[in-house]
Amino acid sequence: MSRRTCKLAPAALILLAGCTAALEDRGPSPEYAASYPVIPAEPAAATGAIYQASSYQAYATSQRARQIGDILTIRLVERTTASKSQSASANRSSSTAVSLPGAFGSVIPRDLLEGGSDTDFEGGGDADQRNALTGDITVTVANVMPNGVLVVRGEKRVRLNRGDEFIRFSGLVRPEDIAVDNTVPSPRVADARISYAGTGQVAAASRQGWLQRFFTAVSPF
Repeated sequence: MSRRTCKLAPAALILLAGCTAALEDRGPSPEYAASYPVIPAEPAAATGAIYQASSYQAYATSQRARQIGDILTIRLVERTTASKSQSASANRSSSTAVSLPGAFGSVIPRDLLEGGSDTDFEGGGDADQRNALTGDITVTVANVMPNGVLVVRGEKRVRLNRGDEFIRFSGLVRPEDIAVDNTVPSPRVADARISYAGTGQVAAASRQGWLQRFFTAVSPF
């Protein structure tokens, strides 16, 4: 091994370690940060009228989320089951025989004038996957679309003595799907993006080391 190779090897290992560290959670994500109500840049000037648009408040209204900054609770009831079974079989056979006149037949052996082939193939595979996620996460309304659909997003983090657990959620909610208690089940959320992961000693112990993952990726066996 040359001296140049010896110097480059530690550098390659450091780069691989850096790539692995980049995949770890770095704290709360700005993409899932709470949204706040839009405050007018300049308050409306008083006109002397009894009604003032800047101090409007409905006499009777529900507690359902409906505008930017409102809070909404998502009931996570995600359950998915997928299974697949596949099988295939094929067979093929052929035979060939050549007849020659008597003069040639006595010179060329009969085995060289006959041939055949037989091919069989059978294959199959099964796949079964199940996932479940239950719980609650409270999000805020980040935007209101022209058709009234609410764009919601939020993040929930729990710090434990051996690491952090976090849930990130975003999606589109119809106002009519919101219950009286200001909750909506996750199956009724369109374009839902749910992330549940953890960091710390427990999460690190359940993952392969970066060097082991490298050798697993390049190993042909």
